[in-house]
Amino acid sequence: MKKLGNPKSFSKTIFSLAFSAIFAVGVSAQEPVATAAPAEAAAAPAAGSGDPVKGKELFNTNCAACHKLDAKMTGPALRGVGDKYDKEWLYKWVKNSSDLIKSGDAKAVKVYEEFAKANMTAFPQLSNGDIDNIVAYAMEPAPEPEVAKTAVAEGSEKTGSGISNNLILGVLAFILGALIFVLFSVNKLMRNLAKKEGVDVPEDKSPANAVVSFAKAYVKNQFIMVVTAILFLLTSAYFMYGYFMQIGVDKGYEPIQPIHYSHKIHAGENGIDCKYCHSSARVSKNAGIPSLNVCMNCHKNISDFQGSKDSTYVDYTKEFYTAEIQKLYDAVGWDKATQKYTGKTKPVKWVRIHNLPDFVYFNHSQHVTVGGIECQKCHGKVESFEVMKQDQPLTMGWCVNCHRETNVKVEDNGYYAKIHDQLAKKLGVTKLTAAQMGGLECGKCHY
Repeated sequence: MKKLGNPKSFSKTIFSLAFSAIFAVGVSAQEPVATAAPAEAAAAPAAGSGDPVKGKELFNTNCAACHKLDAKMTGPALRGVGDKYDKEWLYKWVKNSSDLIKSGDAKAVKVYEEFAKANMTAFPQLSNGDIDNIVAYAMEPAPEPEVAKTAVAEGSEKTGSGISNNLILGVLAFILGALIFVLFSVNKLMRNLAKKEGVDVPEDKSPANAVVSFAKAYVKNQFIMVVTAILFLLTSAYFMYGYFMQIGVDKGYEPIQPIHYSHKIHAGENGIDCKYCHSSARVSKNAGIPSLNVCMNCHKNISDFQGSKDSTYVDYTKEFYTAEIQKLYDAVGWDKATQKYTGKTKPVKWVRIHNLPDFVYFNHSQHVTVGGIECQKCHGKVESFEVMKQDQPLTMGWCVNCHRETNVKVEDNGYYAKIHDQLAKKLGVTKLTAAQMGGLECGKCHY
């Protein structure tokens, strides 16, 4: 009998060479990309007298509501204001612009008429030195624009050669698949050749061959196939039932909204009360989606994100937040250059997060105004959420437990005065839970 090299050993050799080649291609394809960080522009010293650092603080406190350095708002842009007007005129204008306009001063009248005859607030409390500081800050050269960051979607980063990693991985996967096909083909060809030549081929006892043999035997046994199918259907039904039973229990649901709104910045750092935007929570069943006009109460004058006091507090770049403010302007039809509405509006398709079943009755005003429940009790610490999410399961069991554990705020609450006195006398207690006041009756929450 002839002796031929083991086909299995030959396959292993080819397989090893193939993986070596793939590894070499993968390493060479993914060369590191050198990224040059933009150099920060050094601020030039302010011209003239005044401290620009103190001027910035005064500007943010007194001027930023109506002015920007490089763009028109309610008032004109203030960059380079020291070159446009002499100091004595600026002192008079800042301290009492109305008197200067009434005196018929040409410059004052021109500014007044250019900006829709809006009177500037008088600042008599600012000294000449304070105004000098503000002017010094406004006279600093504008910073050079930062190099725009390229938005790269996850999984589509560019390599040094300009070819995406996805394309390289796809080619490598194709090559690997082709090699595996070739190896199996060669293995089969060598076995057939060995059988034809009368060569003894050692029996293949590899795990892969054992699995193939087991699968063939399994398919031939029809009884086992039927039993397996029944078990598979029962198991699937069990998991489907569990899935359907959890519909509506969306704890942790955190959808991406068409306009990014950071509760962390608004309610957290800036301390905006929840009910300023969700004002209907005080008086109606629903908390409501705030009108974009509410947003424009502030963002009419805040068109870009100036940064956070705490650099670790913000999760995105300044450019990202500013771009989201522009989405708001596009929706309401606001032109920040002219400071006017264009009349061209776009609807914002907000994604609802909290959505109780139709057969559940929940009244926000009953809980917020009468019960004195804080928003965080149900919605979590929203002041820490960059992206709003459902913090609690809002299931029936969760609500029932809250009614059993929460004492109703009855002190100085005329709504509960009579019933509290009656129940306190009947039950002999000074504090009452929502459950003791009928909060577990089915009709309270279900139609």
